[in-house]
Amino acid sequence: MKKILIGLRTSIKAIILIAIASIAIVALIMCVYKPIYSVSFNGETIGYSSDKANLQKRILEYIEEGNQDNVAFVQIDEMPTYKLCFLKRGVETNDDEIFEKITSTGITYYRYYAIAVNNQEKLYVATFEDAEKVVKGLKEKNSNNAANLSIDTKYLTETKEVKDTETAINELYEKKVVVASTKKSAGPVSPGTAGTGYKPTSVSFVKPLKNLTLTSRYGPRWGKQHKGLDYAAPVGTSIYAAASGTVTYAGWNSGGYGYLVIISHGSGVQTYYAHCNSILTKVGATVNAGDLIAKSGATGHVTGPHLHFEIRINDVAYDPSLYIK
Repeated sequence: MKKILIGLRTSIKAIILIAIASIAIVALIMCVYKPIYSVSFNGETIGYSSDKANLQKRILEYIEEGNQDNVAFVQIDEMPTYKLCFLKRGVETNDDEIFEKITSTGITYYRYYAIAVNNQEKLYVATFEDAEKVVKGLKEKNSNNAANLSIDTKYLTETKEVKDTETAINELYEKKVVVASTKKSAGPVSPGTAGTGYKPTSVSFVKPLKNLTLTSRYGPRWGKQHKGLDYAAPVGTSIYAAASGTVTYAGWNSGGYGYLVIISHGSGVQTYYAHCNSILTKVGATVNAGDLIAKSGATGHVTGPHLHFEIRINDVAYDPSLYIK
């Protein structure tokens, strides 16, 4: 028993000595070296940072906001990688230089709002609110082109001259000319024409999102017809059925819509909810207006997270703004 106690005491002393030696070695190393992150970009070490979280935050904020007016986002194809290492304390960090080198590779996309007449872009304004003021102002002045105006959200890599609302109204205004005519009416306007008020169904629709921030209207966009309305919606925002009906599609769509929900409301009326992050309903389900059906996302062909909402009647897309105010 005595031998065991002596052996145990010896082992404890050895452990204590090893611990003290380890602490001393670590302290000595810390006096000479400091923990730091080496930063690599495109396979090349470009510097050192003592605060990788703050550096990465600066880069992500630049991607989302840029450093100029009207910047929608900045596309940077590669992100830096970080590796913890120990370097002599004399080594200097260069966060600003690293930031500049990475962000200089980005492609800046500017957001403008084009006002078009008969699908031809005439001028640009800085915000969607400005664009709506221009259209409203031209309608109030009974401009001859008021019925043929449209607003298109543009994402461009080159800068454009933007007009203030007063200048835009003055430049776009067309005096209405009254011409006497004995011709009969040409008949009803074409389906879905924005601003005409043509509503071939009496189905009532509620808002598909609680807080609607419209980013792109129905009408011509990027050389094609934009068949619905786009609403800004961070990933995970709740999407609700705009009217009662039956779910006829709930899944991935290879045509660019990403995860898509389609609801049939009878008499050929359908609503589309595109670019979802997750779908919370299934084909065959009966839903009521305001029921939760999906969460918003950025799937399919998109430049950012949003909800694309369509109203179709007999498979013809109509301007949803005629039904949802």
